[in-house]
Amino acid sequence: MKELRIGLLGFGVVGRGVADLLLTQGLLLRQRAGIDLRLVRIATRTPGRDRGLDLGEVEVTGDLQRVVAADDIDVVIELIGGLDPAKSLVLEALRQGKHVVTANKALIATQGAELVPYAASVGRELLFEAAVAGAIPVIKVLREGLVANRIDQIYGILNGTCNYILTEMREKGVSFAEVLRDAQAKGFAEADPSFDVDGIDAAHKLAILAAIGFGSLPRFEQIHVEGIRHVSDVDITWASEMGYRIKLLGIAKQDAGGVELRVQPTLVPVTSMVASVEGVFNAVFIRGDSAGTTMYYGRGAGERPTASAVVADLVDIARNLRVGSGQRVSGFSTLPEYLSTSPVRQMDAWQGAYYLRLAVADRPGVLADVTAVLARQQISIDAIHQKGRSDVAAVPLIMVTHATTERQVRVALAQMETLDAVRETPRFIRIEPGFV
Repeated sequence: MKELRIGLLGFGVVGRGVADLLLTQGLLLRQRAGIDLRLVRIATRTPGRDRGLDLGEVEVTGDLQRVVAADDIDVVIELIGGLDPAKSLVLEALRQGKHVVTANKALIATQGAELVPYAASVGRELLFEAAVAGAIPVIKVLREGLVANRIDQIYGILNGTCNYILTEMREKGVSFAEVLRDAQAKGFAEADPSFDVDGIDAAHKLAILAAIGFGSLPRFEQIHVEGIRHVSDVDITWASEMGYRIKLLGIAKQDAGGVELRVQPTLVPVTSMVASVEGVFNAVFIRGDSAGTTMYYGRGAGERPTASAVVADLVDIARNLRVGSGQRVSGFSTLPEYLSTSPVRQMDAWQGAYYLRLAVADRPGVLADVTAVLARQQISIDAIHQKGRSDVAAVPLIMVTHATTERQVRVALAQMETLDAVRETPRFIRIEPGFV
């Protein structure tokens, strides 16, 4: 084989970056892959739009089938996003004997249990490095670099938008709503930011990482997902005073009792490495039984970082084809017949320390009423903070608990909300002291 003929589905921000890399880095890629990577055709809903690239002889069409079903295409890159029609297009491309590269995290997280085994059954590659953490090659690390390790923990900052918002809230002392508007104006957040700020994007990525790391199929629907909408500037300030940072973390843990899968705002010690990851950057930490804990850091999104990961997958396919190799590494690292089905723990049973925030009337007896509720649930208090002002309707009451269960905390907060002195819905954030 002298060349790998490539068809691109989708010509948005990432698609433009992929096309640019293929057109401008041809010599470098040929030297590393051993064959030419030739972009033949691009399918997009807006074929007439000027992307500011000199595409030369590359065909641009509005007909998706001109990529998926064409005989002159060896690899299809899917950058449309979402589930429909992305899933049907990927399946059709595989049926047509084409390899597929995708950056579609939602597709792999929710449909990967069907798509990845199907690709293996028809002897084709389905690669998705760009679906998690942009330019950070964390999927390749799990599938190859740490293959000798039993992985028991994967955690990290998987969404740059949320990390940017939380960083700005702390550094500028402003509210979530203010920073979100700024992030949207700068292009760091979408007009509808729900996918990011409600934790869904991070949960898709965590499902993929956990599947590869733990040797299982993705279980997106079993992930406990919380976003950052309820994190206030009060929480940010108090966390800093107590020696913590608040980060939206994806956390996956595995032991003999099962698997934890959760995305949530988390208090981590300011001295930890994960606390030092700021702005739009991502970081993934992986703990293996032989390698210990390793960290992978970089830009998790954007045109060039994501395009870099897409083209890296293309080079892998080209290298395999050049030497006549089939699927060299199983899609989820573990061979399909050995994929596990470990039970996923429910959050009610989770144990740890909690940060609690209440807005209460500043009057005598309030603290006694609140602590009585905690005592009934056998929750022990490690610290209480309150800066009272009698001239305002409510003041923040901050408490930190000793280790307790999620069920006890939720029951206690529901009871507190019924107290006359409690003026807003009580909030809690879990504390994770053990991360590096």
